Amino acid sequence: MPAIPTPHSHPTATTHEVTNQPPPLVGHDVADDPVLIEGVRREGAEWHLDDLHRLGRRAGSEEVQHWADEANRHEPRLRTHDRYGHRVDEVEFHPSYHALLDVAISEGLGGAAWADGRRGAHVARAAGFMVWSSAEAGHGCPVSMTYAAVPALRHAPDLARTYEPLLTSRVYEAGLRTPAEKPGLLAGMGMTEKQGGTDVRANTTTATQQADGTWRLRGHKWFTSAPMNDLFLVLAQAPAGLSCFLVPRVLPDGSRNTFRIQRLKDKLGNRSNASSEPEFDDTVAWLVGDEGRGVRTIIDMVTMTRLDCVLGSAAGTRAALAQAAHHVRHRTVFGAKLFDQPLMRNVIADLSLESEAATTLALRLAGAADRAQQGDPQERAFLRLATAVGKYWVCKRQPAAVAEALECLGGNGYDEESGMPRLYREAPLNGIWEGSGNVNALDMLRALSREPESLQALSAEIEAAAGADRRLDSAWRELQNDLVLTEDAPLRARRVIERTALVLQGSLLVRHAPAGVADAFCASRLAGDRGLAFGTLPAGTDFGGLLERLPV
Repeated sequence: MPAIPTPHSHPTATTHEVTNQPPPLVGHDVADDPVLIEGVRREGAEWHLDDLHRLGRRAGSEEVQHWADEANRHEPRLRTHDRYGHRVDEVEFHPSYHALLDVAISEGLGGAAWADGRRGAHVARAAGFMVWSSAEAGHGCPVSMTYAAVPALRHAPDLARTYEPLLTSRVYEAGLRTPAEKPGLLAGMGMTEKQGGTDVRANTTTATQQADGTWRLRGHKWFTSAPMNDLFLVLAQAPAGLSCFLVPRVLPDGSRNTFRIQRLKDKLGNRSNASSEPEFDDTVAWLVGDEGRGVRTIIDMVTMTRLDCVLGSAAGTRAALAQAAHHVRHRTVFGAKLFDQPLMRNVIADLSLESEAATTLALRLAGAADRAQQGDPQERAFLRLATAVGKYWVCKRQPAAVAEALECLGGNGYDEESGMPRLYREAPLNGIWEGSGNVNALDMLRALSREPESLQALSAEIEAAAGADRRLDSAWRELQNDLVLTEDAPLRARRVIERTALVLQGSLLVRHAPAGVADAFCASRLAGDRGLAFGTLPAGTDFGGLLERLPV
């Protein structure tokens, strides 16, 4: 009778050799992107390029990709009470989340640009935000809100003197303690409530003034992200109307302010970032800006967070494109590299075109923000209208572009370990945060009716390319008729803002992109010579020129 083999007596079984799988996209420079680099130079921050590439190499490292994965797999956990029963209302994060946030703040992606007097400081910060958020988007929420809080806080000069140096700090310290004793602070915002959402004037949270000049808030907020931030700008109803208030998590005497976190949101994506429902009950607050003018005060914060939505969506689109391009460069199908097959070249080229238009517009907005801070009134007027336009379109296009990029990987892209599902879940967020599509379309109408200088500035920007492309000229003539407000303007608002975005992107590409890129954009996006899906660019497109513009 033959001996029964033991498990250790078998040689190691090898059933097959793994072939035709691309290597991981790791150890690269995320900033190695001609579109990004050209935009940074054009918008006045060439002095930042060495630091941007250093950050790009870190963003593309294996270590940081591991941080991103861990921060999303080990989600924030709410701890309402300590072991003794004391209410603490704290959120615990994985160490990788703190590591990501520490790099972001130390690289000046929070409020540091406001303390940097160099021209192009906000462009440098925008480019860094795009590069670093490509690695992991969720931790960008507190970074973005901290950046955006500074101009709103300046409506209260006494508060700004105390807190602005800490909001512009490059030091990140996790945990709650007396704000003035920390080396750096993070800020958040609380606007919406469950009964109103976007309609913040329906808010029911009340504010009552005290003899010592402070206020007491009572009510709730429905979607307050990053609840472990140190300070929050919050809307509440004062006697004179809706007003803006500063709410610290810890009071100057070291005691905890009332900020009861009822629960954390169970979100589609953005899983590394905590979003909460806080309750206020005799919560101490300080008035920011004039009583009754809360929306006007906090709109400065909203404008800058909308800018970051555009930056984040452009970055997310480019991150997905980079993964798709990397895959098809290494994958062979039917005896040839996917990258060399005509139909796949069409898809990747079309995604590259979409990404270039988004990145170019995003950096143009960052340049306008920078020059507006330097006192340029035309750039400020342009930013007012173009931010709504960019927020609508770039954020609207991200989900479709990421879905197409994911499909380029086939079943590999549907696998969680590829990273593509995380990019896909993240893709709808910026289209919702700080006002969904309808909000931004209607905001464009308000700007057109109340601030005619914004239309003048937008017109000047588009007409800088006049005569360079007949399709762009024709589209602009038609759009001018649509921009005349009529009774049915609200019904048409989405069509108008979409066309405005495309014409604006067309003008930017005609002036700044290679001729083949501009021609492909005007043919497909303005003249309509394409299908409804990506990968339907017409014959005669400069596919080689478009594919040369791919990131790493």
